[in-house]
Amino acid sequence: MPSKTRSVALLGVVLAAAGSALAQSGYPAKTIRIISPFPPGGSVDAVARLIANDLAKPLGQQIVVDNRPGANSILGTDLVAKAAPDGYSIVTVIAGHAANATLYQGKLSYDPVKSFAPISLAGIAPLILTANNGFPAKDVKELIAYAKANPGKVNFGSSGIGAAAHLTTELLKQTAGIDMVHVPFKGTAPALTALMAGDIQILVDVPSSLMPHARGGKIRALAMFSGKRIQGAPEVPTMAEAGGPPLESSTWVLFLAPAGTPRDIVNRLSAETRKAINESDIRERFNQIGIVAVGNSPEEAGKFLQDEVAKWAKVITTAGVKAEQ
Repeated sequence: MPSKTRSVALLGVVLAAAGSALAQSGYPAKTIRIISPFPPGGSVDAVARLIANDLAKPLGQQIVVDNRPGANSILGTDLVAKAAPDGYSIVTVIAGHAANATLYQGKLSYDPVKSFAPISLAGIAPLILTANNGFPAKDVKELIAYAKANPGKVNFGSSGIGAAAHLTTELLKQTAGIDMVHVPFKGTAPALTALMAGDIQILVDVPSSLMPHARGGKIRALAMFSGKRIQGAPEVPTMAEAGGPPLESSTWVLFLAPAGTPRDIVNRLSAETRKAINESDIRERFNQIGIVAVGNSPEEAGKFLQDEVAKWAKVITTAGVKAEQ
């Protein structure tokens, strides 16, 4: 390339960088929107609102949480994937986002990894394994033994096909070598009703949904899919403590911006999110609903998401799980 051409190209790069820095120097200059692709009132919504409330002050702008549920979180996530990469649109995603990469492979209008710039993993909610009170197994060791002696006769429910609860139970099946029948429901509430009625014997979900009923004696908590007992439910043993394989599985809340969002904006959002989690009462409030606070860097959040995509791809492929049509 001639020297004059190189100089012009270099000047273009410098001017572009300067223009970008100038545009970002006033960030944020207007309301930031956090898309929650789930109905209001759930644990994901609670996390989004807690963090939004704490981010507003240091950022000096209002932050609104906009619930856009539908299509296994795809509708709301798609909105952010297509939004301007300027730091004013953020999405909260959970384990289902990672599973969607395989469940809807070739059918999504965005790439669950490449279409986004990771900001921070806010928290992890280890899932809990529960049983109907009339089920004979009193711990995971007995559950595995019973399922092996009665293949195909144990029914497990979930909040829906491809949900973290469903895939976690499939992971338990694959690891323990047992055969249980999946009965999907339209949400946790009807699955829980079926569990208490004895229509299904096993249900996995987040502690915030199941622990109140376990403590009330309506269902039995068998184990937590975690490496150690969680602060929000210290009475529940880990999978290994309950005689099962040492599995760890969870849903989680991770903040993403559209791909192409300027790095300094991503870094600022990440730093303020981590600060909010570590320097306020958010950590304790997370503990109360069974969420382990994290708050990490964009690089760490991106690595976590990639690992989750690979993990659930293997489970989905092995189990032959197909997305709802």
